[in-house]
Amino acid sequence: MSGQARRARGAVAGGSSLGEALDAGTGDALASGTLLRLHGDLRAELMGAGTLLAPLLASRDVTDVLVNGAGGVWVDRGGGLARVADPRRILGDEAAVRSLAVRLASACGRRLDDAAPVVDGTLPDGTRLHAVLPPMAADGTTISLRTFRETSLSLDGLVALGAVPEPAVGVLTALVDRRMNALLSGATGTGKTTMLAALLGTVDRAERIVCLEDSVELRPDHPHVVHLQVRRPNVQDAGEVTLADLVRAAMRMRPDRIVLGECRGAEIRDVLGALNTGHEGGWATIHANAAEGVPARLLALAALAGMSEGALAAQAAAGIDAVVHLRRTAGVRRVAQVAVLRRSGAGLECVSALEIAPDGAVRAGPGVDRLAERIGDEPVRRALGVPVSAVSAVSAGVDRLDRSRAGSGGRGRAGLPSGGRGRSRVPSGGLERAHVAAGGRGCADVPSGGPGRAGAPSGG
Repeated sequence: MSGQARRARGAVAGGSSLGEALDAGTGDALASGTLLRLHGDLRAELMGAGTLLAPLLASRDVTDVLVNGAGGVWVDRGGGLARVADPRRILGDEAAVRSLAVRLASACGRRLDDAAPVVDGTLPDGTRLHAVLPPMAADGTTISLRTFRETSLSLDGLVALGAVPEPAVGVLTALVDRRMNALLSGATGTGKTTMLAALLGTVDRAERIVCLEDSVELRPDHPHVVHLQVRRPNVQDAGEVTLADLVRAAMRMRPDRIVLGECRGAEIRDVLGALNTGHEGGWATIHANAAEGVPARLLALAALAGMSEGALAAQAAAGIDAVVHLRRTAGVRRVAQVAVLRRSGAGLECVSALEIAPDGAVRAGPGVDRLAERIGDEPVRRALGVPVSAVSAVSAGVDRLDRSRAGSGGRGRAGLPSGGRGRSRVPSGGLERAHVAAGGRGCADVPSGGPGRAGAPSGG
């Protein structure tokens, strides 16, 4: 903070008006530019993130600003966290950090003090705030800020950044165009919200999208988006509106698509109910370190809603068509896997359909044919680089085998009904075998490394 701003702030604290404070800060008449700068500095100190922290939040390449007491400020510009060289120059001492946290909480309309030492909120500009006071924060007041941008990256923009390999574009757009219900999974900071906003930007312009979130983060480039957000209980512990409440409300709003910013609690029961009662084209994000971990995460959330494992497995397998997993590799957030859910005994498992390497190479997994049944075999075939003739040859061979089985009293697979929304008839195992025959590598012939992880790369 400059000496002028410090004097002006002291004057305001002493009861002076803003004009009097500016006079106290300057002493002499100043040029209009200097006066405006001082006015901005004073507003930042009194109501915002401070004169030195605010520019970090305003920078377009900054996604997160983290304050670890007076001794550490970390910034993520998209390539991972990096420490700010001289945090004390930015923040001052612990008292200044605490004052900043309280001020930011107040700007969110929330309370932060010794009686309520943890706060979540959204600043007027959309920046998300989380703050914790000592002694819960043992090393001093911690502040976590996630920036908000009015505009979102397009799918083409993510392709240019390497987040979406070219072979996967057709698969992702097919999931949207065919109105599949899908989950975006990934660890914290893998770009799930950014990816979801980009995908929603490809939705037909005539459709109505209803987004349900803790606080508004999704800003897809689409003309008809309705945002609903939760409301925390007041100091009397009344007035709370949960995500489950919002799901029920959204179903009465004539949505073409219901989108849940993040599955994190008992609302999973209502979401699955919606997806299984004719609400197609829904998307949600969920935290998971690997696609194979999604069933366990869903089970944990279902337990909060009082659902049994069998009930969850039945509803999830029927209502969720695909899982798109994101991973962060060498600082690059990217699509790493597309998988499908299926019943496994009384439980649920996630089976890899497409594995996408950091260099963009795609290989087939055991669930590839199930994925092709849902979105059509053409986008899957293009992703794998499998020629039409290879698939046709495999399909013809399976058809002959099925007819032979049917003639001897067996049941053929190729003649089974497609299963719903625009799903293609693909013989079981056809695309994976065709991919291997065309020179690709199927996941099934790679050591699994564990249950349900055939061919999955390590490090997920």
